[in-house]
Amino acid sequence: MDYKDTLRLPNTSFAMRADLSQNEAKRFTSWDEKKIYEKMKKARKSVDFTLHDGPPYANGHIHIGHALNKILKDIIVKTHYFNGEGVRFTPGWDCHGLPIEQQVENKLGQAKKTMEKSAIREHCRAWAKEFIQIQKNEFKSLGCVADWDEPYLTMKFAFEADIYRALCAVAKNGLLIERSKPVFWSWAARSALAEAEVEYQDKEDYSIFVAFELDDDASKKLGVNGAKAVIWTTTPWTLLANQGISLNPNETYIISEENLIFAKPLLENLVANGLTSGKIIKEFSSKELEGLHAINPLNERKSLFMLGEHVLMDGGTGLVHTAPGHGEDDYFVSLKYGLEVLMPVDENGCYDETLRSKKLLKDELLDEFIGMHIFKANDKIIELLGQNALKVGKFIHSYPHCWRTHKPVIYRATKQWFIAMDEPKLNGKTLRQVALKALDDVKFYPENGRNRISSMIENRPDWCISRQRDWGVPIAFFRHKSTKEPIFDEAVMSHIANIFEKQGADAWWSMQISELLPSNSAYNADELEKVYDILDVWFDSGSTWNAVLKSGRYDSGTYPSSMYLEGSDQHRGWFQSSLLLSCAINAHAPYKSVLTHGFTVDAKGEKMSKSKGNVVAPDKIAKEFGVEILRLWVGLSDYSGDLKISNDILKQNTEQYRKIRNTIRFLLANINDLNTNLNEAKKANFTLIDKWILNKASAVFSDVGECFRAYDFAKGFNGLLNFLSSDLSGIYLDICKDRLYCDHINSARRYSAQCAMALIARSLLALIAPVLTYTVDEAMHSAPSVLKENMQDAFDLTQYPLNFNYEIEDNLLLASREKLNEIVDSLKKQKLIKSTLELEIITNSRRILAMNENNGGDIQDWYMVSAIMADGEGEILGEFECEEANFRIIKSKAHKCPRCWKLASTQENTLCVRCDEALRA
Repeated sequence: MDYKDTLRLPNTSFAMRADLSQNEAKRFTSWDEKKIYEKMKKARKSVDFTLHDGPPYANGHIHIGHALNKILKDIIVKTHYFNGEGVRFTPGWDCHGLPIEQQVENKLGQAKKTMEKSAIREHCRAWAKEFIQIQKNEFKSLGCVADWDEPYLTMKFAFEADIYRALCAVAKNGLLIERSKPVFWSWAARSALAEAEVEYQDKEDYSIFVAFELDDDASKKLGVNGAKAVIWTTTPWTLLANQGISLNPNETYIISEENLIFAKPLLENLVANGLTSGKIIKEFSSKELEGLHAINPLNERKSLFMLGEHVLMDGGTGLVHTAPGHGEDDYFVSLKYGLEVLMPVDENGCYDETLRSKKLLKDELLDEFIGMHIFKANDKIIELLGQNALKVGKFIHSYPHCWRTHKPVIYRATKQWFIAMDEPKLNGKTLRQVALKALDDVKFYPENGRNRISSMIENRPDWCISRQRDWGVPIAFFRHKSTKEPIFDEAVMSHIANIFEKQGADAWWSMQISELLPSNSAYNADELEKVYDILDVWFDSGSTWNAVLKSGRYDSGTYPSSMYLEGSDQHRGWFQSSLLLSCAINAHAPYKSVLTHGFTVDAKGEKMSKSKGNVVAPDKIAKEFGVEILRLWVGLSDYSGDLKISNDILKQNTEQYRKIRNTIRFLLANINDLNTNLNEAKKANFTLIDKWILNKASAVFSDVGECFRAYDFAKGFNGLLNFLSSDLSGIYLDICKDRLYCDHINSARRYSAQCAMALIARSLLALIAPVLTYTVDEAMHSAPSVLKENMQDAFDLTQYPLNFNYEIEDNLLLASREKLNEIVDSLKKQKLIKSTLELEIITNSRRILAMNENNGGDIQDWYMVSAIMADGEGEILGEFECEEANFRIIKSKAHKCPRCWKLASTQENTLCVRCDEALRA
């Protein structure tokens, strides 16, 4: 007789092979068809957790960084959902800005120059719309559940109106100012840049020491003839716009025997540079030169000596070349002394006619220099300096670059709009003060994010929010033609906002001033002009809390949001712009917590780039490994730092996924005929081994749940995988196979094990559902009725704590089992046995004997041997001591049962008592 047919073998439709890449897309599509997000909202009606989406830019396909970000957001939203909370997650896109405009420029070519603004903007709108749809489908393919039917788009008409309303609110609170000031300027993009739009890269520059001869007033004051003030600069091209030389007000300066003037603390450094022998012929206070002059050797214009705390003694000469149009420190010190802000550089980074009008160069050089790019002018300027260039060299240093064009930027003074950081307009407090105070109430993950954003707020300049481009929300204010004063009339601004809401911001260009004024306005359209600057896109995204969370246009959750979640670079970007605008308008942060993740790098920790060939694309991962493997990679990674990813890492994750999947499959397959419900299962008369695993699972799942709720997914998953591998699969499930397969279908031991497995499966599925949602959903469709309990899919699950805490002293069991296994391994290597079932244990441990007797042979199952006894005869194959008890291992003399394979039969080819009873029933 073939006894295999009599065994209660596991059975489930939950496949061993996941075939993720073939099957995931179908399930994700079904979620869309079933409107799972709407189901989630209905299941938990009150909103407990709002994750406000930081908008990706609507240009190009998503990369692995996008995938990391969206999957992590999805995991966190689902963590709250499966914990029984109501959640809201409205995805969105940034639609305005330079990259899209540049793509459209490339597409249109010369035709752009003759096109109306509205036509150009329509092309930009179409470009953004195309990539929104592309990216939306790519995000959905990652298993991310969100309000994809109603995402927010910053280019929607109503959204543009709300962005403008936020600008008006800032103006109303007195924080919006217009002034000429040097700002980061991208000559490649022809626009001002915010601090967040600047990245630092290495750049080779000149290092040049230049001598300015003292004017008569300074020479007379110092009582010297022919002395020269020496400045050091890395930007020779700015020397044409020099207006002054700044000195430290608290330092002593000297005249060397070479008749050169330096700061005394830097003398040793200048000797090392070969500029002086170090011999001093005169010392004097910096204050003696204040208000006097030197002569610019390039144009013979006077250069004013000024005092400024920004002059440091950490390099250079202690005399700082000051061009107020080309540097922030230069600007402020020149403002104090009433100097003109010269700006001889146009928007393309080329010298303009200011050279001629302000006589910044000799007449015979003007035609050559006007129209020349400033970076190309350095060599020529050094040549013109002649002997006044005391030392010329080159060096590589970190220099600001435009993060869109990746070209070096310059400081260039232009008339721009700023949000003031230090105007006491918010109930007597400045925006800087209010923002810093608001951070006290924000929780940061990791905590060091607090210090990072705080230090940035403490040190940041006023926020330049204006750009000189076409594709964006206009700074839609009128100004008087005669006085150039802007008009912040509430009725006018409200009327414009209402027009934008119906027609979009294009109306600012397409409509006449008279049409944009309210019908009862007292303003004369002929006396007004429009401001044509547009808003920095960081203003767009920084005001999304207003347009999404407060407007009532979206079912998006609460304001302040429960969480903002982005990459760590957003401390200087979206986290900061959102904080500043929320504080400027409402005096508090727009978020209760901020979570940041690092960047994706390759296995060596190197930044990904196409040139290196180390880019890992999300769609390629999905095809080769499956989205679940990518999601598990996110769950297993410590996102607080940079995250390594490679094929080898994904292969390791695949093995870990396989362990999880096979464990779920084993559990489902072995409870397929369990005829009870979970409430009854909890009341089962559990055996000792079942109590042991329920204790273990309760403790581990509780710890893992706490980790997940604290967003420490890597720690949680490591603990979970260790439990699945060692305790659950490595011990318990292996032990249970005998009773599950061989016991009578209604045996108490089999029922006990099945109930324990059902409870563990139910808790495990809900626990991992936020990360492995696809797998859990697949499992729920294959699950037996005991797990479903009127549930249709994974999204009907909530966390299911086990809360078992039986009094079991398992130290002796674990320690003795480990020592036994060491001996068994040796016996197998010596080919003395093939299976532990060939063995019996003789022990003097009263505890072990009592546990075995009182628990129906549970302990011999624990050791997976055929018998445990106090006395017996046979060849001793091994022996060990454990907790002062002796354990001897002998080979069983009984016969192998042909059905269960235990050595428990009295005769060869005869069923053991247990199997005989199982077949008779």
